[in-house]
Amino acid sequence: MDEASLPSREGMDYDVVIVGAGPAGLSAAIRLRQLGEESGREISVVVVEKGSEVGAHILSGAVIDPAGLDRLVPDWREDPDPPLKTPVSEDRFYLLGPAGGVRLPNFLMPPLMNNHGAYVGSLGTVCRWLAARAEALGVEIYPGFAASEVLFDGNGAVAGVATGDMGVGRDGGPTGNFTRGMELRGKYTLFAEGARGSLSKQLIARFGLAKGREPQKFGIGLKELWQVAPEQHRPGLVQHSFGWPLDSKTGGGSFLYHMEDRQVMVGFVVHLNYANPYLSPFEEFQRFKTHPLVRPTLEGGKRLAYGARAITEGGFQSVPKLAFPGGALIGCAAGFVNVPRIKGSHNAVLSGMLAAQAAADALAEGRAHDELAAYEAGWRGSAIGRDLARVRNVKPLWSRFGTYAGIALGGLDMWAQTLFGVSPFGTLGHGKPDYATLKPAAASKKIDYPRPDGVVSFDRLSSVFLSNTNHEEDQPVHLKVADMGLQKASEHDVYAGPSARYCPAGVYEWVEKDGDEVFVINAQNCVHCKTCDIKDPNQNITWVAPEGGGGPNYPNM
Repeated sequence: MDEASLPSREGMDYDVVIVGAGPAGLSAAIRLRQLGEESGREISVVVVEKGSEVGAHILSGAVIDPAGLDRLVPDWREDPDPPLKTPVSEDRFYLLGPAGGVRLPNFLMPPLMNNHGAYVGSLGTVCRWLAARAEALGVEIYPGFAASEVLFDGNGAVAGVATGDMGVGRDGGPTGNFTRGMELRGKYTLFAEGARGSLSKQLIARFGLAKGREPQKFGIGLKELWQVAPEQHRPGLVQHSFGWPLDSKTGGGSFLYHMEDRQVMVGFVVHLNYANPYLSPFEEFQRFKTHPLVRPTLEGGKRLAYGARAITEGGFQSVPKLAFPGGALIGCAAGFVNVPRIKGSHNAVLSGMLAAQAAADALAEGRAHDELAAYEAGWRGSAIGRDLARVRNVKPLWSRFGTYAGIALGGLDMWAQTLFGVSPFGTLGHGKPDYATLKPAAASKKIDYPRPDGVVSFDRLSSVFLSNTNHEEDQPVHLKVADMGLQKASEHDVYAGPSARYCPAGVYEWVEKDGDEVFVINAQNCVHCKTCDIKDPNQNITWVAPEGGGGPNYPNM
């Protein structure tokens, strides 16, 4: 559609606009209103969320460190229906082989790997609880509206966001349901989109925020929620594992978390710097569930939900510059995940609070659309920086030396920092970005994956069904391929079409048509994991936000 021919967008003005109703965005909103009440100043805050409701797109392990919640809402445990109910009761760590596993003694694990004091729970449930708290404080929250465009003022500073137009047909023209998007204008805009957010990605490029930093690294996390047989349920049990079914050169890990109501979360993470284009993270996850230390927990149970999401893994040395004129990155958009702990929500909450303080201070001084320098200057010396600095070499060591030697060296590094406050390795770099790590198919070995048994392992389409994914079919495809010729000549002919394997939702297919291979995009299946945007070897696929409300609808993932 020609922008000039469209009606102008209506707009609303706020002190702070927040993109994303995850733990970082909601915590920033809550803290802003708390600070306003404490100072007697009104701070207007709006949160826009692309999911159909708060929590619909939230997927995380999750064993949650309550450090962030304790700072933000100290009395959360006293709530009649608290968001976290199951404290961790037991930690287990396993190295898996094909037929069994070796349990690693807990005393060998660095203290920061101990989950004592943490809770097993649903991050989606936590976000719904935070949203209720935010609204009670006067925060406006608009779910079902995807922020599709960053607004800039005449000086090039961020001035807010625009939500996407609704009712746009596949041909790009308006349908009978066409509605113009809204402009949400703010003195400051905080981006809490999660890993590889589409607007955050644009801002990092526009303002050169990654300059001088190591490449951001990613993993793909796949997760299912099960209701298990009563005799298999152990509330509070946290079981982490690594090794089989991945080979020693492919990074990743797995977990089983037992929460309340006979529910068990089973998950699998594959680091996206893997080299073999024939590897399928989804199929590796299905194989994992057949392992003798996992299968008995699930057999006799019922699979309730499935989902997948990219995870930021670069850590301390990959965090981009966070502040830019008119806004800042918070939460996983900033890359605050602690990889060995498989935890990021506590840092997301803390980063939202830090950014909120910087924005509130700026507003109190009558400032707008400038850089929140205090946020950028302060995070490394905060609890977030201390948390990430202690584990900064685990991912590089794992990538460089493989699973067994890498994890041993990573453990040594964490112990050295715990005992002596220094690392024998200094600060290691990550090397290549994840899209540059694939080997050509001719130099790689095909992987023969077993057929799903329908008991503990399943196919993609039945899994996507459980994610409750839905998109309006008559809308533009939100997975943009820049050059279809390059996709055929390189992604297909050189790398044997890894998109059909790295996508956990069956979005991509190479289909024979009239004697030629054609790239088919089943966009309606997309669970918004962003893996294609990260792993495509030519960076030829760009994920953009579809019509608001589309995508998965996770119940309590």
